[in-house]
Amino acid sequence: MTPGRAAAETGRKVFLIATEESGDRLGAALMKILRQRLGGAVRFEGVGGRAMAREGLDSLFPIEELSIIGLAAVVKQLPKILRLIRQTAAAVTEAAPDVLVIIDSPDFTHRVARRVRARDVRIPIVDYVSPSVWAWRPGRARAMRTYVDHVLALLPFEPEAYRRLHGPPCSYVGHPLTEQLASLRPNVDEARRRDEAPPVLLVLPGSRRSEIRHHMADFGATLGRLAEQGVAFEPVLPTMPHLQEAVADGIKAWPVQPRVVIGEQEKRAAFRIAHAALAKSGTVTLELALAGVPMVTAYRTGAMEAWILRRAIKVNSVILANLVVGENVVPEFLQEDCTPEKLAAALRDLLGDSVLRRKQVEAFGKIDGIMSTGNAPPSVRAADIVLATMREARR
Repeated sequence: MTPGRAAAETGRKVFLIATEESGDRLGAALMKILRQRLGGAVRFEGVGGRAMAREGLDSLFPIEELSIIGLAAVVKQLPKILRLIRQTAAAVTEAAPDVLVIIDSPDFTHRVARRVRARDVRIPIVDYVSPSVWAWRPGRARAMRTYVDHVLALLPFEPEAYRRLHGPPCSYVGHPLTEQLASLRPNVDEARRRDEAPPVLLVLPGSRRSEIRHHMADFGATLGRLAEQGVAFEPVLPTMPHLQEAVADGIKAWPVQPRVVIGEQEKRAAFRIAHAALAKSGTVTLELALAGVPMVTAYRTGAMEAWILRRAIKVNSVILANLVVGENVVPEFLQEDCTPEKLAAALRDLLGDSVLRRKQVEAFGKIDGIMSTGNAPPSVRAADIVLATMREARR
């Protein structure tokens, strides 16, 4: 029986796998558009979180079971991870969907996809969110040709990377942040506050407990050095409810106490009045660039992970904002360079009217054009390619 034949009488069947909150949000938006396009003639199965559940997905297992951070934790939980991979792959092949959409989390989703392709080559597979083949392990791109039919890229430079690396077809669909610009950019009053004294300095140590643990001491000492040097600023630390306790513990010893704001709405409100930011590298750097907030970035991790990353990374910047604008305008301080002395010196420049600040503001002004998807939002472009892949497979 061909994929989708059993579902043909009742409609299309889409199997989605997302194991992190960011992927869950992407999956939910995709499900919503697919339902609009197909009406009631679509059924969803798979793995997802709360957002996808609201769109009608009954997850195979809670995605919290895969909230495993760090090499040591992964090794300890490996039997459980492998069991869930086998369980998920078996569920896909049993469901025989019209399409399998794997969303981010490549260490899990790609292992499932390879098993599915080995068992049933007729199930088309779409990868929503490219793994960072342009940064490290470039050989993955070519390997993906054997089990991925199309890659949906969030970053505009990724399709060219796949062509260069001989990977599967890759299309830029746009980053979900581009649909949220109104919540990131200031109104007239907020823009005025951006330029008033004391300047608001965002402090963003990370969105995971391990990241907070690695960055809190250096970030706190950096604020202390700025204060000792007579630099005026108002520190604001946005975080999420599940990290509130870890943040509260971390700032107890800080010589300068930040104003802690909780939740996504409060975070976006802080972005709209911020003059500058000290941020852990990651997606937040792209968020800050879209908000027009100049930044200094830093990253610390465990010694073993740092050793591996140093030998694997193939790009001259790990900052998404730099990679998107095509210029290293955002300074990055990694591992042993992540010191209060270096961070404070860079922030001092950024809080004033410096060349560093002006270069970032000018570069960030180009980002809308670089990341534009025209009139179609990312979720619609993604849904169009998923539907096209389904149609192609049925020929």
